Amino acid sequence: MRVLVAGAGGFIGSHFVKYLKGLGYWVRGVDTKYPEFWNTMADEFYISDLRYFENCMAAMQGGIYHVYNFAANMGGIGFIETHKAEIVHDNTLISLHMLDAAHKSNVKRFFYTSSACVYPGYKQDTVDLDKSTLREEDAYPADPEDGYGWEKLYTERMCRHYREDLDLDTRVVRFHNIYGPCFDKRTEILTRDGFKFFKDLEYSDKIATLNPKTNDLEYHNPDVIQSYHYSGRMHHFLSTRIDLLVTPDHQIYTKKSLKKKNYEIKKVKDCSDYERFYFKRNCNAWEGENFGALAQNTIIEEVRYEDGRSMTNRGGRIKQVSTKTWLSFLGGF
Repeated sequence: MRVLVAGAGGFIGSHFVKYLKGLGYWVRGVDTKYPEFWNTMADEFYISDLRYFENCMAAMQGGIYHVYNFAANMGGIGFIETHKAEIVHDNTLISLHMLDAAHKSNVKRFFYTSSACVYPGYKQDTVDLDKSTLREEDAYPADPEDGYGWEKLYTERMCRHYREDLDLDTRVVRFHNIYGPCFDKRTEILTRDGFKFFKDLEYSDKIATLNPKTNDLEYHNPDVIQSYHYSGRMHHFLSTRIDLLVTPDHQIYTKKSLKKKNYEIKKVKDCSDYERFYFKRNCNAWEGENFGALAQNTIIEEVRYEDGRSMTNRGGRIKQVSTKTWLSFLGGF
């Protein structure tokens, strides 16, 4: 059976391709990028922009039986709160054109990935699961997440009308929380010898560590390097400066208020009363007693251009600046 996975370059889509291949399906993947996590297992992979109807039609060629549509312009909560026009425009075009192309190509079933963002916000502002378990019918009266949620709910309606009016067998699933590894293959850790991938760390490495008493950046050998399978709830910290997915037992160096003077090392699950998390982002990074003396005689080495000219001061002298000035420039740069 030949199936199409749209959005096959993403985290969910690439996993789903692997799942379908395990069931024996012939799979065509389509996305604007190849998977970042591993090589795709799809039998065919098209790099294509599904916002355009002709590309959707091309993806359906060859007798596609089922379509699984994961394709979307999507990010975390920070993205969907600040890119509403872009999300509504791009994702509505993708969904509408994919639905219509599937209908015109005689596809038997169309699978659409919606979101828990279609539910009213007031039904999701509590963690009391006994009282707030969401049901399918709770999406109405409609009051979804602005932008992204409305786009998802609208496409759900399109799927319903294509099923009722045009006999395209559509199925909709509302994803709640999708998460992957705490550290992926690109995560790097600062060591005495520079940044290293987490997967390459060894007990002989000196790991950059913050001394909470002196605010000094120190280097120590790790006590333990943990790597294990985890299944359960995770916590996602996302801002313009941090994007971290951790388990409830993960320890973080944080404080609950800007008014609070000192940071504390606490497990995430013990911070349930925090309205916001404040993370420390500076420290004393320099070592040695001679830094003050060196600050007076830093030399910028001679620079030669490709045409042979030399960058020096007038009179042929090499440029000199203070270490403090030079480091301030580097920090800004």
